[in-house]
Amino acid sequence: MLPFVVGSIQALGTGAFAAPAPADDTTGAGALSEQVIVTGTRDWQRTARDSNSPIDIISGETLRQTGALNLSDALTRTDPSVNSSILGGSGLVSGIRMRGLSPNEVLVLIDGKRRHTSGVIATYNGPEHGSTPVDLDLIPVSAIDHVEVLRDGAAAMYGSDAIAGVINVILKKNPQGMTLSAQTGAAPFNSLYNQQGWGAQINADGGWSLGDDGYLHVSGQVYHADHYATGGVDYRSGLQDDENFGLPEQTRETLAINAGKTIVPGIDAYGLITYGHRHIQLYETNRLPNILPEIYPYGFEPSQVNEENDYSATLGLKGENLFGLHWDLSTTYGADESRLSTINTANLSYYAAYGYTPTTVFAEAYRNAQWTNNLDLSRQVSVLGKPVQVSFGAEHRLETYDITSGSPASYLLGGVQAAPGLTPQSAGSWSRDVWAGYIDTDIHPTRRWDVDLAGRFEHYTDFGNTETGKLSTRYEISPRLALRGTISNGFRAPTLAEENFSSLSVTPTGASGSLAVSSPAARSLGALPLKPERSTSVSGGIVMEPIRRVHVTVDAYQINIRDRIVGGGNYVGAVAEDAIGLTGIALPPNLVPNDVSANYFSNGASTRTQGLDIAADTRSHLGHYGSIDWSAGIDLNRTTLHHLASDANGNPLLNAQGISYLTSSVPRSKIILDAHWILGRWDVNLRQTRYGESTGLETYQIAAPAALRYSNVAFLEFKNTPRWLTDLEVGYRITPRIRLSLGGNNIFDIRPRELPEIARYQGNSLYDIAVSGIPIYGGYYYGRAAVTF
Repeated sequence: MLPFVVGSIQALGTGAFAAPAPADDTTGAGALSEQVIVTGTRDWQRTARDSNSPIDIISGETLRQTGALNLSDALTRTDPSVNSSILGGSGLVSGIRMRGLSPNEVLVLIDGKRRHTSGVIATYNGPEHGSTPVDLDLIPVSAIDHVEVLRDGAAAMYGSDAIAGVINVILKKNPQGMTLSAQTGAAPFNSLYNQQGWGAQINADGGWSLGDDGYLHVSGQVYHADHYATGGVDYRSGLQDDENFGLPEQTRETLAINAGKTIVPGIDAYGLITYGHRHIQLYETNRLPNILPEIYPYGFEPSQVNEENDYSATLGLKGENLFGLHWDLSTTYGADESRLSTINTANLSYYAAYGYTPTTVFAEAYRNAQWTNNLDLSRQVSVLGKPVQVSFGAEHRLETYDITSGSPASYLLGGVQAAPGLTPQSAGSWSRDVWAGYIDTDIHPTRRWDVDLAGRFEHYTDFGNTETGKLSTRYEISPRLALRGTISNGFRAPTLAEENFSSLSVTPTGASGSLAVSSPAARSLGALPLKPERSTSVSGGIVMEPIRRVHVTVDAYQINIRDRIVGGGNYVGAVAEDAIGLTGIALPPNLVPNDVSANYFSNGASTRTQGLDIAADTRSHLGHYGSIDWSAGIDLNRTTLHHLASDANGNPLLNAQGISYLTSSVPRSKIILDAHWILGRWDVNLRQTRYGESTGLETYQIAAPAALRYSNVAFLEFKNTPRWLTDLEVGYRITPRIRLSLGGNNIFDIRPRELPEIARYQGNSLYDIAVSGIPIYGGYYYGRAAVTF
């Protein structure tokens, strides 16, 4: 369902324990309006109905009833403002996009605390190039009570990254009860590769009381998905035998431990530990039998393997009576570590020189860590007889980023096929300190008028100082009609990965090098030092109940971003080869010159994003025929380019294709219509999702005329026209504690529009992977069983 039916919710900092959510999630449509929120406000008594900014609340039960096997996919199915890659967030790095902006411009919190980001950077050309998002899929869905999605800029409250919005994942704190569930399902059978992409998931969570004033809640999840491929005829072999265009094999284990207890009257201690391990094997383009017949007489298909460990720990104390102040002191340390290997591969030049090549190599390792310390203070006072909520605090954050180079055979003499390892020149360790202070005042000039003023100062040891502010207001015209609006400025500091990352990707015909922006190689192409992104956001909306129990919100917004950090540069051919050579990497021989490219991260563009969000919900009571919760959500979105920057040599940093990644890769509209019918032991959930049009500028591939192949100035315009997807789940409660359900997402197996042959890489890349929208695997059909104790 859309985020209008909410399970148990506990306001952070209240010290109260919420009762378990009812198994059938019957709190009713419109429950959103009455729930206490902890995101976008420092007032611990603010409800979503009273919020100055648009807030979506999505219950854990709603997330689980989507049938999605990970959190990022579940969010895209429940919130129109959220999109993800058509690869389904299953690659080496996955992120979500809000309001059409980059995953780096979305801030993720866990129980109100900033979450660390991924160690792996998205290296492929496209709208997510350079992103190191928070990996939401390493948070067990079984641990989630609800998710609050703030659709507004909030850098003045939370600091860097909160430009598009904030996702706050609130974990369960129930001190009793246990739930076990299992789900299995598959995509439609693909006779081409004799596979269906089967997936299975087992979940468990339970709570225990720690005396009369404490709780311990433990949640875990184990998940596996088989490899799934979809593709066309490989031009080189004339066969449908290349499995690289698809979803990787993946196994994931996650754990969350949440606890809290009163240690002395008025002081509570709390803690959270999360851990996730993920194994991914991602197929690359196959190599023909004539490449190295001595070792691979039938050809070979290299694969990238990622062994990822993600962990975080939070410890905190909070209380109510420090000189009349409510206080919260916490420390959080989190890190994401990825160790990448290339298997079923070969180093051709190494073999030619030494008569031997390893077929499995260690390629590189990444580690992104964050240590955050917070002190938050608040108090309600009276000024001229009016209540004023005053909040202030400080934060220190230490960020570190480490790159480890690969084994020598992975990078020497051109490196191994598909994914060469990183050279020692690319390795290193970097760090920075961030110091911040903020103040937030919430004033009620009149009983119906609320004004919130927030300001934040931050100092980065590598970028200097930045100041942000936010003014939001809400005026209640009547109990059924209110107006709200916000104006704010924000920023996003370049990540340590954007500053220092470099890599090389090699295909059968070409190579693509990502150069560290401060390296001599990048400077030879005109690279300039990175600056923070700066944003200005304005939004205004209406909250109304035109008919009893019918809730409607309408919010318009505009986000201007200066100096957006993108993968810049249109360098191909000899100049790209020379720049890559300056990194100490020797390219394999016999590559197509125009298919060799180099880029680096740059402040390449300034954009304006405008949009409109509409949400509505109600409940119909049908007497003996049960009840139906209806909800609808619409996001209309458009991004335009306002300024195109140039490199130090006067060359534009983005070509037409790079501009399209920013302006047209996200659907112009997304509509979600949902009906949840509850009748006795039965419940049926029907969801319709419409993805609007997106447009890509495609590179001409080998089937195109020779003059157009791999051109970086001439592109094929391809429109992904609108499509409707239908999701359906039918559930039956055998007993009050046992529930079975059968369902299907995209039950009619709708796929993205297929690219024309002249735009298909090697002929087998059927879809435009640079756009967000319909996943390439089409339908997914599943069964689930859950037992509650």
